[in-house]
Amino acid sequence: MSIEAMLGREEVGRTLRRLAHEIIENNRGAENLVLVGLLSRGYPLAKRLAAAIEDFEHVTVPVGRLDIGLYRDDVTRRAAPPRIRPSEIPADIDGKTVVLVDDVLYTGRSIRAALDALLDFGRPARVRLAVLIDRGHRELPIRPDFVGKNIPTGAFQSVQVRVAEVDGDDGVYVFDEEATHA
Repeated sequence: MSIEAMLGREEVGRTLRRLAHEIIENNRGAENLVLVGLLSRGYPLAKRLAAAIEDFEHVTVPVGRLDIGLYRDDVTRRAAPPRIRPSEIPADIDGKTVVLVDDVLYTGRSIRAALDALLDFGRPARVRLAVLIDRGHRELPIRPDFVGKNIPTGAFQSVQVRVAEVDGDDGVYVFDEEATHA
């Protein structure tokens, strides 16, 4: 198995600051904006986006966390039941712009589950999607509005995002597992 580092700590930080600016430009400011990070790595990324927005807009954007474990379409196919963690949306999302934040967009199935979970908390005016990495291979018609980096991958590759809050350091890595599947 080979591992290739795609982004380091500094590139991750720079990418998140750029995404924060894009989100504010698209929303025409921070008014009526709520960031909701998917557990587990989307949540710390959402908190960092909110911190960046606060740095340059001087406005605090609410940040929530969303567990999609029970909303996944493969929940009955998994050997072990999903680990349920509490979702917390700290603001009313009715009529607001909600930006879902995730680390890697792949098939789109996690985002479909996140949309179902989010609607249990209210009816946003719009939902946008921000991802640090888009690796392609969509199975559902889901497209991100804000992308940190596009990393096209092959069938036997995987992408791992590491964030300091969960993993102890920041980075994006591509694993080539083709040799183990041959």
